[in-house]
Amino acid sequence: MEQHDRYVARAVELALENVGAGGKPFGCVVVERGSGEVLVEAANQVAQTGDLTAHAEITAIRRLAERGRTGLEGCDVYVTAYPCPMCLGALYYAQPERVVYVATREQEDRHYEDGNRYTSLATFYDEYAKPASERNLPAEQGEHPDPEAPFRAWAAAHPEG
Repeated sequence: MEQHDRYVARAVELALENVGAGGKPFGCVVVERGSGEVLVEAANQVAQTGDLTAHAEITAIRRLAERGRTGLEGCDVYVTAYPCPMCLGALYYAQPERVVYVATREQEDRHYEDGNRYTSLATFYDEYAKPASERNLPAEQGEHPDPEAPFRAWAAAHPEG
C-alpha cells in the first residue's frame, strides 16, 4: 500500500472509530508533504462535545494551532468526505497544499444528513452563492455611526497588511 493510500485509509478508520464511540462519521489526517510525517489526526467531536464547529478538519487545525502551527502550508489533508462549507472555508484560510477526500458529497448524502432548519447537505453550498438578503439564515446590517472603526484600527496597528 502506498503512503498516500495509508493516509486515506487512516481517515476512514478514524471516522469508523468515531462512529463506534457515538460520534459522527468524519476523520481527518494532516500530513507534512515533504517528510510524510503525520502531524495530527482528528475525528469529528460534535456529538461528544456539543460544539457544532468541532468538525474533524477544524479540530485538526485547532490542535495544530495549540502546538504553535498557524497554517497548513506544506501539508496535505486527508478527510473522509468533501469538506462542508465551514470546513472548506477553514481549509482555505489554513492553506494546505491539497485536500484529499474519500467520499463525494453525493456519496455521503446517500447515508448521512446533517442539515438543520436553514439548510441540508444537498442545498448548503447553494446558500453561499445567494445574496445575503435571499439566504435562509436571516441576516441584516446593524446601525452604527462608524461600522469601519474596528477595521481602520486594525489597519493602523498592522501597516504591513
